[in-house]
Amino acid sequence: MEGRKKKLPIGIENFEKLQTEDFYYLDKTYLIKELLNNWAEVTLFTRPRRFGKSLNMSMLKNFFELNGNKEIFSNLKISEETSLCEEYMGKFPVIFISLKGINAGTYEKTLDMAVQIIRGEARRFQYLLDSEELTPYDKDALVTLLKADMSEGVLCSSLKVLSELLEKHHKSKVILLIDEYDVPLAKAFERGYYDQMVLFIRNMFEHALKTNDSLKFAVLTGCMRISKESIFTGLNNLKILSVADVQFDEYFGFTDSEVREMLEYYGLSGHYKEIKEWYNGYQFGNAEVYCPWDVINFCDALRAEPDAQPKNYWTNTSSNEAVRRFVRESDKAVIRRELEQLVAGEVITKEIHQDLTYHDMYASIDNLWSVLFTTGYLTQRGKPEGDKFRLAIPNIEIRKIFTTQIMEFFKESVPKNGEALKEFCEALKNGNSECVEKRLGEYLKRTVSIRDTFVKKQLKENFYHGILLGILGFQDTWSVSSNEESGDGYSDILVETDDGEIGIVLELKYAEDGKLDAACREALEQIERVKYEEKLYEDGVEHILKYGIAFYKKRCRVMLAADHSC
Repeated sequence: MEGRKKKLPIGIENFEKLQTEDFYYLDKTYLIKELLNNWAEVTLFTRPRRFGKSLNMSMLKNFFELNGNKEIFSNLKISEETSLCEEYMGKFPVIFISLKGINAGTYEKTLDMAVQIIRGEARRFQYLLDSEELTPYDKDALVTLLKADMSEGVLCSSLKVLSELLEKHHKSKVILLIDEYDVPLAKAFERGYYDQMVLFIRNMFEHALKTNDSLKFAVLTGCMRISKESIFTGLNNLKILSVADVQFDEYFGFTDSEVREMLEYYGLSGHYKEIKEWYNGYQFGNAEVYCPWDVINFCDALRAEPDAQPKNYWTNTSSNEAVRRFVRESDKAVIRRELEQLVAGEVITKEIHQDLTYHDMYASIDNLWSVLFTTGYLTQRGKPEGDKFRLAIPNIEIRKIFTTQIMEFFKESVPKNGEALKEFCEALKNGNSECVEKRLGEYLKRTVSIRDTFVKKQLKENFYHGILLGILGFQDTWSVSSNEESGDGYSDILVETDDGEIGIVLELKYAEDGKLDAACREALEQIERVKYEEKLYEDGVEHILKYGIAFYKKRCRVMLAADHSC
């Protein structure tokens, strides 16, 4: 009998817990070695959401902090670096704060949440109140950091003050870790108090990172690379490592060999191909990586249900606002063409500006490309030439986010032209296949076509199926039903008009070879063979129209069965 396997670490961001409670861990501890070998007083890592930033920060805290549990590193790669471990492991006071949870409707409530975070960290150092190295005034400063009524000024200087007190007591410089530094800025931008938040973060960082003589070094993580002028003014000792940089490129995300190793461990190697298609494809520096959150969640699903299908795990962790805004630009022909190329798996070359403020993010389509790149909705292919990057959608999961937003935008646009919608439905009801084809073709010209080769034919059919359902959905007096998915594809759409006298059967085909007539005939033959109309007859509908509809890129052909009985 196979031994019990380690637990999958879904949502586990506490490194010590992960090591001591028998969770599976892909060893990223050489991040510590590279960090120390490539010294910077302040290092900022920017990566998309769900790529292991918080877990890596917890790892750094556990490695460096005084009186930490050294045993948790004993079987990991970093333990092989004996001299480095002797010099650095467990030798420094560490301040670790996460701004991930700051999400408030007003600036004042945000500051209240920040006070709670600082108080929580200050409580870890209450032993300083008994220190013989600190004066009564020093201890008063710590007591101030433990109070709930901390002023904004005290809050701004809190990390610096805590650093000074720790250095004075331990006679050692302090390591400062700030996780998800940009979350308060993102929330402030959404809620309308961004300028106040920028000023607060800038003041706090200036105290903690620029004028802090007690600092050994600091590490920050975030999703966006906020412009230096906005937040890090005058900070000359800042090293920014983004998704474009080669250094540290494989420490955030899973490499291909790591995923193979993990699948083999859990007996899931047979699912390698679909996991690669769905969750791989991100390029950080020179490394091609998978999204860890997705791989872990899908492996967990497969262990519970061996026939589980890949699904989108990103949507639960992000608002997809950048994609939504980008798709809404596709009413412009040039953006529509570029979006079609991306969805087709092709590459678009764009100039990327990695230093942005939140005010700039959506100010222009050029900046929107940069936002999509830094947040992981687009990734690079090959090496950049200066600021010019070759951009692509990384995988099927992210592609589905784009196609979902494309469909949502299409559905919003349909009712805006009521006359065209009325003509389409009248033609469909009257058996006027030429008019149906003309109107459907006009809709296709205005939306983004799906024409990629790396997606199965049935999935392309699903997209056009969605377009037809999107149009018919606004004929609210008709009964429109769609067969559930069978395998990868849908079969048909059945329609009953409001008076119950006319039934319509629609069978869709995607003509891979562009031969629309042949695909239409195949659709009509399938209607006859499978007898889709029987459900309508059972409902008492006497007059039934049968349409075969074929699509290829932005072209369509509509054919009506000759033996219809209306």
